[in-house]
Amino acid sequence: MTSFRFWEIFRFVLVGGGCFLLEYGLLYALTEYAGLHYLWSAAAAFVVSLLVNYWLCVAVVFRGAGKQDFSQRFLFLGSSVAGLVINQACMWLLVDKAGLYYMVAKVITSAVVMVWNYVLKRKAVTGKM
Repeated sequence: MTSFRFWEIFRFVLVGGGCFLLEYGLLYALTEYAGLHYLWSAAAAFVVSLLVNYWLCVAVVFRGAGKQDFSQRFLFLGSSVAGLVINQACMWLLVDKAGLYYMVAKVITSAVVMVWNYVLKRKAVTGKM
């Protein structure tokens, strides 16, 4: 692995970690304080975190990404929708079927979605795999 790729992954993990904390905090606040069902809270928190993550990926993680063309934007949007579906399915399976506490389920779900996000977001933002 080149030094450039190492630092890119490092920045991705750093930005992703911050966005995870944002999403995790929003999930808790929306569920516990706003009284939303955990799946609605999870979806709202995911979307907010996704928008912040996209901005930071373009500005900080994938340096030199430049302007994305239509196919890159479409890939980003499609991978984001798929990421939301993965997020919701994992949360439902882990909470409703496996009986985990929703905040524990979110940690596991985030790990699954993180792998999906790195591969497809890199392609969407930079045009490279």
